[in-house]
Amino acid sequence: MKPPQSTVDGRESSACARRILALVGPTGVGKTELALQLAERLDAEIVNADSRQVYRHLDIGSAKPTPAQQARVPHHVLDVVDPDEWFDCARYRELALRAIDDIHARGKRVLLVGGTGLYVKVLTGGLCAAPARDPALRAELAADEQAHPGSLHRRLQALDPPSAARLHPHDHVRIVRALEVVLLSGRALSAWQSGHAFGDRHLTVVTIGVNLERATLFERINRRCGAMIDAGLVDEVRRVWARGFGPELAPLRSIGYREVGAHLRGELTLDAAIDAMARATRRLAKRQLTWFRALPDLRWCDARCSATEILALTTS
Repeated sequence: MKPPQSTVDGRESSACARRILALVGPTGVGKTELALQLAERLDAEIVNADSRQVYRHLDIGSAKPTPAQQARVPHHVLDVVDPDEWFDCARYRELALRAIDDIHARGKRVLLVGGTGLYVKVLTGGLCAAPARDPALRAELAADEQAHPGSLHRRLQALDPPSAARLHPHDHVRIVRALEVVLLSGRALSAWQSGHAFGDRHLTVVTIGVNLERATLFERINRRCGAMIDAGLVDEVRRVWARGFGPELAPLRSIGYREVGAHLRGELTLDAAIDAMARATRRLAKRQLTWFRALPDLRWCDARCSATEILALTTS
């Protein structure tokens, strides 16, 4: 990334005031350590773009940067809500933009890091003006799904086929949102998004995607799942449940927490839980790569590149 232009008093000019570097890629590829090296080289602070790392208490299973790693470089939009609090893209965008403004106001650069493509997209392109949440309708939809598992995704296939094709049948949070929009407005969420086209460009973003050949990435994922267990993921889930955050909550139905929860309920052996966790993580990595490959102007590099090699890509 080129150095920001400065005014006579040393502050960045308005032309560079919202320039950021984004480092994205699939889970398990090694973004965290690479981001730390880049941030140290750039005198940057890191803004999280991972949908699970926003939750307090979910540390090991979300691969959240450790306290030692956070001590190396300031991190933002981590640990901002409890697992039972509502958190959506609009809230993420609000907090991330606030953090970016604060970082730039202190003369620092911004490094956006994560694997949640939708967070990157709404941060850099804005949100469409779809209807607001309707708690009563959401409760009704949740009851329908509980009574007839899979019914919400089938209903979405009829009402908004593009959204249904994009969403996994178990992604209840986003399925409910898509149904909520079409039922309240009479217009499919995919149509709202197509009309908006994420064209609200208030940030100048250089996006670097990091990846590895599939066999190497999958082997890393397998090892990381075992390492999470060794690091205490089972006890972490016990502690989170003991705090009153039950396994029915969406963050605790996510990969790792779901499989370990099944183990604690006696539904899976620990080895079977690790295997299921690794399979689900590999599938997630494939979905993330599909998402990121569709981003315009993304520049790919091997995850084993040095910080110097990555910085060279930002000026090419």
